[in-house]
Amino acid sequence: MKLFRIRDESGRVVYAAEVDGALRLVEGDPLGVWEVTGRKAVATKVLAPLDPPAIFAIGRNYRAHAEETDSPVPEHPVVFAKAITSVIATGDSVVLPAAGGNCVDYEAELAVVIGTTCRDVPAADAREVILGYTVANDVSARDWQKALGQWVRAKSFDTFCPLGPCIQTDLDPFDVRVTSTLNGKVMQDARTSEMIFPVDCLLEFLSADLTLRAGTVLLTGTPSGVGVARTPQVFLRPGDTITCFVEGIGELANPVVAAARTHG
Repeated sequence: MKLFRIRDESGRVVYAAEVDGALRLVEGDPLGVWEVTGRKAVATKVLAPLDPPAIFAIGRNYRAHAEETDSPVPEHPVVFAKAITSVIATGDSVVLPAAGGNCVDYEAELAVVIGTTCRDVPAADAREVILGYTVANDVSARDWQKALGQWVRAKSFDTFCPLGPCIQTDLDPFDVRVTSTLNGKVMQDARTSEMIFPVDCLLEFLSADLTLRAGTVLLTGTPSGVGVARTPQVFLRPGDTITCFVEGIGELANPVVAAARTHG
């Protein structure tokens, strides 16, 4: 089932489920008790599928991506965080930061939405605590990433975590297609079966001695084809449209714009 978080005709923010091609209003909270009603829902705006309390992400989780960036294939998941204020919806603009926006890259990813507050989750029980899956773009300022030697700032600027268009509650995450296209040109194209650490193993690793609150989002890593690894390098520019896709979920499309102001 696809769950959309929308603004309806009255201006309310509600959840709606896609049923037989139509949106039906959801009563309750998908992170708690909820049900799909028979009432029709009309979306005036599709919002980010949730406001997560935390965002964790995994680096170099596809062997080909590690190789294209001349990085070692990790023995353990490489974990970092993104600011929750970086979340935007499909259709919203990725804003190139005034504080260094010359090398902003795209990263299409499958994202996991935790449905139940949990800790110390065995891989075999991972599906029991997952609400569903969405599409993410782990937008990254490569100049800041290189300058600082760590990733959080470079990946946490406002608008740097597009999520959407929905949460798919019925998905086998272990072999789905992940792509990105830039202005209609395919840049990334892989399957999640190529992950070094699959979703269940990632959840077991991340939740060990660490509480994950309901609504936490986990970005599972990006395939090869990122802009920084291309010759010549390809970075996002004003006027571009970057579209990320995960099979069974849908497309997450965002225009790219320049910052509206500069820093003194």
